[in-house]
Amino acid sequence: MNISLAEQKLLISVACQAADAARVVTLSYFRQPNLAAENKASIGYDPVTLADKQAETSIRAVIQELRPHDSILGEEQGDVVGTSGLTWVLDPIDGTRGFVAGTPTWGVLISVRDETGPIFGLIDQPYIGERFLGGFGLSEYRRTDKTLPLTTSRCSGLKDAILLSTFPEIGTDAERSAFSTLSQKTQLTRYGMDCYGYALLAVGSVDLVVEAGLFPYDIQAPIAVVQAAGGVVTDWRGNPAHDGGRVIAAATPVLHQAALEILSKAPPNL
Repeated sequence: MNISLAEQKLLISVACQAADAARVVTLSYFRQPNLAAENKASIGYDPVTLADKQAETSIRAVIQELRPHDSILGEEQGDVVGTSGLTWVLDPIDGTRGFVAGTPTWGVLISVRDETGPIFGLIDQPYIGERFLGGFGLSEYRRTDKTLPLTTSRCSGLKDAILLSTFPEIGTDAERSAFSTLSQKTQLTRYGMDCYGYALLAVGSVDLVVEAGLFPYDIQAPIAVVQAAGGVVTDWRGNPAHDGGRVIAAATPVLHQAALEILSKAPPNL
């Protein structure tokens, strides 16, 4: 889709205003005593809080006021079908487990996509006050009065790479086995970052993020941010990862290829 410069600026502004609104909501709940969380999972623990629900409501309110003809896909509420050809993809709190535990590694994910995939996205960490933006020629880190360009590292070898993932017990048995093989070839592996891992990749602090079992709202904003910073994001077969599932995000094409050679051997989920 051909989007004018003026509309690009408007979309960036709307995303930032929506993230500002979500900051107010999430910070009013974060690290507060007696934060109630419902478990959405029949097996395991997949929490949702009032902060998730109210933050998404605040994001949607901004979008629907300023971009009433756009579609919306969010984690906590129903889809909105628009007529513009653009869709906002929202995760009001990516990393609710971390949010409940009081760790500042959760984030607000807001992106906009056309028929080709995400074209702009942001990762916002309200407690630290950090915002990572990517798309429309923009690749920026913002915090208070500081604005810096985002650039991935130049790491090209697995032996020098820092690898992040959300869970040590990633995915299925086959996915865990492939991930373990990759992890053993890297310099360092760390866990529990959720979307903040992709932000660290975009800012050049880490070199690889590998996950499985993702949904579109988990990955579309990170895709836009990482790619704008010079990184590569695909699924474990080298195909677009816009719909979630298995994801490799790498600082460089060479590093991505090295990880892909290992992870692509994992059999498909049936």
